[in-house]
Amino acid sequence: MSDQEDMEIKQENQTLCDTDEKDEKPEDEDLKETNKISSLKTLGPFIAAKENSRNTVYLSDVPDICKDKPCMLGVDEAGRGPVLGPMVYGISYCPLDSKKALEDLGCADSKQLTEEKRDVIFNDINTKEYATSCIGWAVEIISPNTISTSMYRRSKCSLNEVSMDSAMGLIQQAIDAGVNIAQVYVDTVGPPEKYQEKLLKRFPTFKITVAKKADSTYPIVSAASICAKVTRDHALKVWKFPEGLVIKDNAFGSGYPGDPVTKRFLAEHIDVVFGFPRLVRFSWSTAENALADKAYDMEFDEPDTEKPKYAGTKLTKFFKGTTKSGEMIREECRFFKQRHLGNVIEF
Repeated sequence: MSDQEDMEIKQENQTLCDTDEKDEKPEDEDLKETNKISSLKTLGPFIAAKENSRNTVYLSDVPDICKDKPCMLGVDEAGRGPVLGPMVYGISYCPLDSKKALEDLGCADSKQLTEEKRDVIFNDINTKEYATSCIGWAVEIISPNTISTSMYRRSKCSLNEVSMDSAMGLIQQAIDAGVNIAQVYVDTVGPPEKYQEKLLKRFPTFKITVAKKADSTYPIVSAASICAKVTRDHALKVWKFPEGLVIKDNAFGSGYPGDPVTKRFLAEHIDVVFGFPRLVRFSWSTAENALADKAYDMEFDEPDTEKPKYAGTKLTKFFKGTTKSGEMIREECRFFKQRHLGNVIEF
């Protein structure tokens, strides 16, 4: 990065603290609204007020123009690979003729932007009039607990399935909110063809494009990527440990399995009975390996599948067997059969 670009980012970051009153509310008023995200600095308090063992969905206000004009919608995620923290799915949308607003924001692949630059763009999306008038967004924070239990339950749900369900759920919520969607662009999970087929089956009237690296190709997907990435970053910053752990500055690393700080966190916070804090995705092989030879082995009794030696006559036996006329066919009672006795109707 050049010195000039670095200076521009620092100047933009400064505006987060000294923003024009026309673009932003006073700080105290913003922070009171924990149920609404109106700027970057309200994002953390909003997330901190939620239960981090459950999923959280947030939808921004829908600009009126997005209800009238046909819109494009982008979908992307952040935090798919880490062993720590939530995975966040994000969508963004705007009218087909509002591409300039995305360009003015500087939307690009969030992974190629610095954290500071992503924060600036996210703040602009929520405070600049040229952006709020035509761009909307939504995110779902998928908790580590949800990810792990989905992958470990008896009828397993893969991470791809969790991802697709989240993406389709956010698209549906945008529809329910009145967004006039015409085109959908998605950064793929797994084979693009299968994902696109699944989306078209759910949303047959939309023009849907599923592609690899869509976040670096389509600005609307880049905007969704930025919203997802910034939300995940701040979810980690405000993470509260229900287990009572106090981690200074939440110094548990990036969460990626190869991060030495993350590895150290896993090694130092093992409970020999319960494993890890909720922050950890315990279905990841990294977490499983960290527990090996350190945590207690657990055994669960399987239900007894052997048939009892004597089960008696089944009730359903009395409802089996009928003639063509509907008359019941019943076996003769053993008491009468052994004594050679029968029914006598006529004498």
